[in-house]
Amino acid sequence: MEIWSEIRRGVLTGVLSKRAAIAKYGIGWHTLKKMLAHDEPPGYRQANQRPKPKLEPFLPVIRQILEDDGKAPTKQKHTAHRIFERLRDEHGYTGGETVVKDAVREYRISHREVFLPLSHPPGEAQVDFGEATVRIAGKETKAAIFVMTLPYSGAMLVQAFPKECTETFMEGHRRAFEEFGGVPRRITYDNSGIAVIEVLKGRERKLTKEFLRLQSHYLFTEHFCRVRRANEKGHVERLLGTARRRFLVPVPSVDSFETLNRHLLESCRRDLDGRTRGRSGTKRELLQDDSAAFLPLPTRPFEARRIDDGTVNSESLVRFQTNDYSVPVRYAHRKVIVVATVDEVRFVYEDRLLARYP
Repeated sequence: MEIWSEIRRGVLTGVLSKRAAIAKYGIGWHTLKKMLAHDEPPGYRQANQRPKPKLEPFLPVIRQILEDDGKAPTKQKHTAHRIFERLRDEHGYTGGETVVKDAVREYRISHREVFLPLSHPPGEAQVDFGEATVRIAGKETKAAIFVMTLPYSGAMLVQAFPKECTETFMEGHRRAFEEFGGVPRRITYDNSGIAVIEVLKGRERKLTKEFLRLQSHYLFTEHFCRVRRANEKGHVERLLGTARRRFLVPVPSVDSFETLNRHLLESCRRDLDGRTRGRSGTKRELLQDDSAAFLPLPTRPFEARRIDDGTVNSESLVRFQTNDYSVPVRYAHRKVIVVATVDEVRFVYEDRLLARYP
């Protein structure tokens, strides 16, 4: 680079003639023309791909082997060396192994999956659950972290629950909708058993009764990711990790989940003053565009609950999720309805409330 710069400076400023530069530095005429045309050495530039006369007839064979590998077991796919051996032993290839490896590498690179960034209009949301360690009343426990994000603005609502289940799934939605002041028109999910009974063809799903009740109340459109395509809701997956690192480090020590959720809610509100990469304005400002595209909140409140059938045994106990709950003795051997929310469990017989427990 020093010689390059010295020759250019000498010739282009008139200190040296071209003939003198060639004589002084011992370079050719074409080399001097290249130096004067470029600020720095342009490097080696191959005008045409080098011919591979021995390999060319075998490229379709290599391509077919690699295409067939797409259906083979993961641990029984061809290596480049194995492909070379097959070409040599089965097809009479007489060339070298290196050019075969280059051809295999080029094919695999050109056939890798490519992703485009998703564009999100205002008024859409993504939902996911994650895990985090928290300390409740001095006891360390795993909490289920519910996250709803708005990809357009970058706003999010994070709440913690004792576990991931139907009640907490619906309660998380209710809190998010009320915090955002409206209902996103379309919400993207993975194929959690809380919402999906069966994955059908393409995007079709057989949905659970409680998910349909949630959807019927708030009127949003559901969008489920394809199987093993979590990148379709990559925004919420990324912000779930962000929320865990920013809001739950160090490990929070609180007296109850209610206290923890107040902390998380305030953290989400403060986060609105930040900015989303690639967008102008704060998240709070962009949230106004999201809000304008939302569906209105229903006038009737939604009860985030699950209903199950239960049976009172001879000891006047009802089993619900590994726990036994007591009801009045006179209802022994009867069928009851179990109504579970995130806060309590209620037991109902016909039109009578028999018992309620935290």
